[in-house]
Amino acid sequence: MIHNLGEKNSIANQYMSEIRDRTMQQDRSRFRLNVQRLGRIMATEISRDMRFTTRQVETPLGIKKVSVLAEQPVLVTVLRAGFPYFEGFMDVFDQAEGGFVGAEREEGGEEISIRLGYAAAPSLADRTLILIDPMLATGRSLTRSLQTLVQKGLPRFVYIAALVSAPEGIRYVQEQASLPYSICTFSFDEMLDHRFYIVPVIGDAGDLSFGEKI
Repeated sequence: MIHNLGEKNSIANQYMSEIRDRTMQQDRSRFRLNVQRLGRIMATEISRDMRFTTRQVETPLGIKKVSVLAEQPVLVTVLRAGFPYFEGFMDVFDQAEGGFVGAEREEGGEEISIRLGYAAAPSLADRTLILIDPMLATGRSLTRSLQTLVQKGLPRFVYIAALVSAPEGIRYVQEQASLPYSICTFSFDEMLDHRFYIVPVIGDAGDLSFGEKI
């Protein structure tokens, strides 16, 4: 299932417009803040689809039945670009366990390849996994990351949370998927260019957040 949150007007569209704006991108602090805000919004939207249970809460004036999450998800982000987005998710799911995957695309050829480095995550067996990456471009870093993560057990369900998605990346994920999943995004952009960057997109989210790689 694919969810495009950008189809409905909300403050998220304002934040998306700012992170796309070339002039506003000069302010790295503002860029990171907006990505973090979008992480909070996306996390809240995903929570609506998760399992809840009822518990009784003792207030100063009585007892109230409330709905709470039946379980906390596991949050995993693809470094380094995903870190501000991940922080927004952690603000919402503040009791969740987290993990990280270091993935880097190797460019310069006619095909894209992904090099994975550091990876760490808690047990994923029969749990809800939210895989957090700002850009769903080719889909290869996400699928490679997931192939690595399942060494920690098979999740019951996977949410792929992207700011922007390309049709080629969505198709690749659909072709490779072997677990129940949903793709959640704020925008479907047009296509990938010859360098495998999403058009018109944002730019390199890692560079815009932290500076260019050495």
